[in-house]
Amino acid sequence: MAEVLFYHLETQPLERVLPALLEKTLERGWRAVVETSSRPRAEALDALLWTFRDDSFLPHGIAGDAADPEQAVLIAIGGENPNAANVRFFVDRAVPQSSDGYQRIVYMFSGHDPDAVSEAREAWKALRDGNELTYWQQDDSGRWVKRG
Repeated sequence: MAEVLFYHLETQPLERVLPALLEKTLERGWRAVVETSSRPRAEALDALLWTFRDDSFLPHGIAGDAADPEQAVLIAIGGENPNAANVRFFVDRAVPQSSDGYQRIVYMFSGHDPDAVSEAREAWKALRDGNELTYWQQDDSGRWVKRG
């Protein structure tokens, strides 16, 4: 059984939330894959993870390189898992279909995009059997609150 965490982004953008969650993932000794929707978006996330904070180093790469198996964090466009990640993040309208092979799935979707919210509802229904699902929403101060 995998943990599936739904993060409903409303007060803070993905670019602010994702790096912090990846840092926590690495602190646990886990590896991660971040699945996104396109090569340009993967390149934008790559640039973000190098520059999101002056005092931080978040080792990562874009999938498709010979060094993929050694990467702690990989940004991918497809469903591959070349670094044997424990955690898979779904961002930019990439939608989880299964939790197979992962300890944790983190699905991040924009509350400002009605289509993304509809996709999240469908993903919740598809993943609820055999997984431990939780729903996280930001309060007015931007703090994450577990709602389900």
